[in-house]
Amino acid sequence: MAKPKDNPNYKVVAENRRARFDYAIEEDLECGIVLEGSEVKSLREGGANIAESYALVEDGELWLVNSYVAPYEQAKTFAHEEKRKRKLLVSKKEMAHLWNATQRKGMTLVPLVLYFNHRGMAKMKIGIAKGKKSHDKRETEAKRDWNRQKQRLLKEHG
Repeated sequence: MAKPKDNPNYKVVAENRRARFDYAIEEDLECGIVLEGSEVKSLREGGANIAESYALVEDGELWLVNSYVAPYEQAKTFAHEEKRKRKLLVSKKEMAHLWNATQRKGMTLVPLVLYFNHRGMAKMKIGIAKGKKSHDKRETEAKRDWNRQKQRLLKEHG
């Protein structure tokens, strides 16, 4: 498999940067996403937002809810709905694992990254996460600040 950085097809479309701050992500999973033609063209232009979206297991299927894909200007008659539910594609085994995590363990499915892989296929990376309390968020921020300060000190004196 080619490295993402030197592959011309690999492109990150949307990233949920707050996810790692708001949630403790225990594991992540790559899944396919069912899109219409105008949605794919819009994503290639970079018009998407997954910051307020989430995934849920419903009737044995995995759905991405509240994600935004910008309208594609050239697709007037065959335009897509911007905030529709989009189906995510995972195997039956992974689906059972996700259902178990959300229903029994009380975890949340958080979209982390929407991207085109090395073959040019649209993929979504979702994280199985547990919500952080405010003191956990402060602790994460304190660690980040300390690491930044430590790097600065090493750069100046090291």
